[in-house]
Amino acid sequence: MGEKKGAHANEVAALRLGIDLGMTLIDTAEMYGEGGAEKVVADAINGQRDRVFVVTKVYPHNASRTELPKACERSLKRLRIDAIDLYLLHWREKNTRLAETVEAFEKLRSAGKIRRWGVSNFDVEDMQELLDIEAASACATNQVLYNLENREIEFDLLPFLTSNIKPQTSYIPIMAYSPVGHGRGLLDNATLKKIAKHYDAAPAQIALAWVLRQPGLIAIPKASNENHVRDNARSIEIELTERDLADLDREFPPPPSNQKLPTL
Repeated sequence: MGEKKGAHANEVAALRLGIDLGMTLIDTAEMYGEGGAEKVVADAINGQRDRVFVVTKVYPHNASRTELPKACERSLKRLRIDAIDLYLLHWREKNTRLAETVEAFEKLRSAGKIRRWGVSNFDVEDMQELLDIEAASACATNQVLYNLENREIEFDLLPFLTSNIKPQTSYIPIMAYSPVGHGRGLLDNATLKKIAKHYDAAPAQIALAWVLRQPGLIAIPKASNENHVRDNARSIEIELTERDLADLDREFPPPPSNQKLPTL
């Protein structure tokens, strides 16, 4: 969103509809439309800030002790809000130490500029390094790619974050981006279409319901028009059966589970 001026009104309307339908977590980033998406969010939540949970993300090259506060202020200005509910490091680059980024996040939290912070696109090795930093126990989430075609996190990252964390660190939930895949490849799958027909649903709704079956997992599907927003909302009502899940496992095999998980 936020890349085409002519689409602005429709994008705002789509977000407002999503809020009305109860989908009140909105995910954006300074990278999307180089701030344009945050401006779309600002117009969508105008007058109803108390109803929404705003997530935005910072470029890794802005994740230093000096640059992170500046990037945060720019996002706050574009979003027209006083505090970000959840502020994420968009991905990791080695030019800034994680400890420095965590320190900067914590200072923003103490100052009331953000309420929580987290990471995105971190693998197990990255999370291990992060959680060795004392203040990193405040990490609220890891936002990663997860859908039927991309199930790699089921092997290591998902179990690691749900059952293999240091005692002083609480459970860290996953935020799944692209939960319905990219383009039409996944949604044209015959098995997915067959299951969707049984529920009188769209294939994207089944793909989203499959992601949502996981406890403690948040899905953030993109929806820039009102029809997609309504489909996303209806997917919450779909409860896939064991047979459905078995059929999807055969079509989209899970990763092997016979290897030893990493530990802290």
